[in-house]
Amino acid sequence: MVGGAQTGLWAQLSLVGQVRTRTEYRDGLGNLAPLNSRPALFTSQRTRLTFNYKGDRVAVQAAVQDVRVWGQDASTISLADGNRLMVHEAWAELTLANRADSSIRFRAVENMSLRVGRQELVYDDVRLLGNLDWLQQGRRFDAALLKTQHQGWTLDLGAGFNQNTDAFGVTGTYYTPGNAPSSALSTRNVTLPIPAGFLPTSGRGGAPLSTGPVSTNGQNQQFKAFQMAYLARQFRRARLSALVFKDDFQKYRLDSLGTPAQGYVYGRRYDVSGTRARITYGVMLTGNRAGRIATVQGQVFAYGQRGHDRDGLRLRQAYHYGANFTLQKGPLSVGSGYEVLSGNDATKMSEGETGRFDPLYGTPHRHWGYMDYFYVGTGSPAAGLKDAFLKFKYTGTRLGAGLDLHYFALAAPAYNRMPDAPTGARLDAKLGVEYDLIATYAFNKFTTLELGYCLMQGTNTLEYTKQGTMNQKDKLGTWAYLMLNIRPTFLAAR
Repeated sequence: MVGGAQTGLWAQLSLVGQVRTRTEYRDGLGNLAPLNSRPALFTSQRTRLTFNYKGDRVAVQAAVQDVRVWGQDASTISLADGNRLMVHEAWAELTLANRADSSIRFRAVENMSLRVGRQELVYDDVRLLGNLDWLQQGRRFDAALLKTQHQGWTLDLGAGFNQNTDAFGVTGTYYTPGNAPSSALSTRNVTLPIPAGFLPTSGRGGAPLSTGPVSTNGQNQQFKAFQMAYLARQFRRARLSALVFKDDFQKYRLDSLGTPAQGYVYGRRYDVSGTRARITYGVMLTGNRAGRIATVQGQVFAYGQRGHDRDGLRLRQAYHYGANFTLQKGPLSVGSGYEVLSGNDATKMSEGETGRFDPLYGTPHRHWGYMDYFYVGTGSPAAGLKDAFLKFKYTGTRLGAGLDLHYFALAAPAYNRMPDAPTGARLDAKLGVEYDLIATYAFNKFTTLELGYCLMQGTNTLEYTKQGTMNQKDKLGTWAYLMLNIRPTFLAAR
């Protein structure tokens, strides 16, 4: 009460978001550009969330924002980066066409929208493009995506162009893969600072970081730019999809830094004009049919790769194909499948070539064993991979369980180059057998508990192709985990 009268109580609340992207071509902004310098091109983004409260006696406004250059961060981070606060997704989607909305004039297609910003790319069974949800950090892309739906067809066109910084004075569009370390140990065990544009490696002359090649899936973000087209058609009991994905990699030169007294750090210097282009293309067909005894689900796919990989090797007959089926009866299902990812045939490959298929930016954990031996950050055999598997699953109302068995083998011949091996000796193709046992329990709609226990019975071939040694590792690998997943919905308003 004030002066014997009751004060009127009123308040206004607002929560406003903003995603603003700006692509700039710079060739003299702020200062004259040096002679013969190359223009700079990049896309920056501001993502802002503003909270405003206005009452009869007080007004409060708070805004949080994230400002970044596309490609400034890696599409996924490594364990060396530690725990990080980050923006996983920050995008806005603008409706361009909608036949159900009479206020939109463009009605040539049923639906069309443009999504711009940091976003997940999730397609088909996340074999080649996925959000890597198993990894705690996940994966996302800085991109623009034009999405169209018309009479059962879906067409997505996407593109991204990455740059490290939008600082004044930066010339050209040279791009260093994300998460380059700030320092590295030299050959004399001296820590040396790493300048911008330099990516250190562990071997002389810029040798690979591991004996087993690491795919772009397990590396920091490697592409300078990408362009993609995804076309799909849904039929009654089947879905046919086609993907064309082109990623461009910044060229580099081999270099070193340091002095004789300090020792040297060898690596790659990203100051060479131009990119290397790789094109991945293929189709996938999935379908199901209900029978008297069980429902049959099937999948077949085939992909190829051409162009050059990120190290400049010419891709020669790189491919990935496979097929699988599942029989389901009530809560029980059993499935089997076989797939091949091509590798380097040691008896045929020429210098400057590679036949290794790289599974792009998908979720290997879902396909090639839960223990993540292949196509992740730990590397994979250069000779490729064959995977024959059986999967058993029970899905109850609250309790679920599954057992997966994988038989892994090399997809191409590989030589045994150990010092004590005879000249021309080949490795046995068998890599190992993996057993994955997973159980889940749903406490309620938003809480699940997951228990996993996995075994890998490896061979000397697995040890050699992944780590370069023989008879120095325990051939039995084990892994277990317990995961509590709580996903409450705090607000759901219409």
